[in-house]
Parts: sequence; structure tokens; C-alpha cells
Amino acid sequence: MPETTLVPPPHTGPVAFTQAQLEWLAWIAPVPEAELTERQRASLIDAARAKSPYFRLLARDPDALEARTRTDKDIFYNPEGGAPRAERELAAAATSRFNGCIYCASVHARFAATYSKRGEDVQKLLDEGVGADLGERWNAVVAASVALAATPVAFGPEHVARLRKAGMDDFAIADIIQAASFFNWANRLMLSLGEPSLDAAA
Repeated sequence: MPETTLVPPPHTGPVAFTQAQLEWLAWIAPVPEAELTERQRASLIDAARAKSPYFRLLARDPDALEARTRTDKDIFYNPEGGAPRAERELAAAATSRFNGCIYCASVHARFAATYSKRGEDVQKLLDEGVGADLGERWNAVVAASVALAATPVAFGPEHVARLRKAGMDDFAIADIIQAASFFNWANRLMLSLGEPSLDAAA
């Protein structure tokens, strides 16, 4: 296999959490779009993801990428019951804020703001951190997400009880757990493979 390590070009990295659209620069060479195999393209699930350097990098292992993407889509896009999309995105944003993943936090903060129409509260989470007061239901989502992110054994019956008291049924609670858990893993993957940039893609 050819050398795949990259040095990102000069760029302006974000110094604070933001809802702005960021670029992502890989430290390991993604598969060039024109060189994606049929199997790699199929593993993207969405053809548009061929434009993303992150997904083209993960396409180096198409079986893992396909499993990852199908899991992601079922957690965040499945409309059959469970937590509202805004709160699934809030769980991902809070986890990313806690873990220090500026790129993931920006993406899921935008989704949380879009679906909830609570952009100021989402920005408060980004600005003040996971201790921000967002109202009890959202506070319960953030607390559960942060407990899972810190270490899974920190999450316990008290978090489930708090979510239930805030009005969530078992399916909604499962969605929050899955969204936070998925991004606790996804943050670590993204943080180890590249870095965010404020500069527009060339």
C-alpha cells in the first residue's frame, strides 16, 4: 500500500465550539473520489458522501463503514417512535462538546437547532459547556449523555429515572443512550484521524 500519511495544508483551525459549517482535514489520505471501487461506493450508503474526505477515508474499510453508516442512520433517522430528532441530535452534540470534538459538535448542534428551533439554547451548550442550564428535559438528556461519555459505568438508574421523569418512554430513552454512545465512539475516531478547519474546501 502506498504511503498514506498526510500533513494538512496551512489552515485556520477553530478555537471555540461553533454552529458554523466546518471543513475537515484528514491526516491519512482518503481514497480519491475517482478511485472508489464499486464496493466502497456501496458502503457509503448515500452517494453524496463520496464528496466527503472523512467518509472516503473510512471507505478504506468498506465493511466497517457500511456497518457504521447503517447504525448511524437507524439511530438518528428512524422515525418509528422514540425521542424526537432534536433530542437525539442534542445527545450527540452534548457528547461531542464533552469530548472536545469541535467538528462533530458543530454538525449536531446545527441539527439540534434546526429540529428544535432552540438555536440560542444550543449555542449556550456550546459556549458554556455541558453544565449549561437548558431546561430540565434537555438537562436530563445532557446529563445522561455526559455520564455515558465519561465512562459507561457512570451511567445508572438515576439517569434513566430523570429522563423518564422528564417525559420520555423506554424507546425515547433508548434513543438518547444510543445517540450518546455512538458519538462517544465516533468522536474518538474523528479526533484520531484529522482536524477541523474554518477554511472553505479548495
